[in-house]
Amino acid sequence: MYILLALIAACALGVALHFLMPRRDLRGITVTPAVATAAAAAIYTIMQWAGIGEGNVWLWVASIGGGLLLAGLATAGISAQRAHHDRAQKQALGI
Repeated sequence: MYILLALIAACALGVALHFLMPRRDLRGITVTPAVATAAAAAIYTIMQWAGIGEGNVWLWVASIGGGLLLAGLATAGISAQRAHHDRAQKQALGI
């Protein structure tokens, strides 16, 4: 049940990360929190299988922090790709 705390924290911080990052108009509001939550779930589960208990602070730091790091990288990549695609489309249309 402790995994829910990590997932809720990652999702809430993912929402905050979405609003802190530039180019919000180029992506959906759920992209960053979804990636953060999914990554936190995977990291938490892998660390649990590796034998790290809920009382260990590194489980929480790695799952929440790693989820946010991966979400930030994915969001930056998606935004950059979308901006590049939009520029190419505008150039192709002569806008």
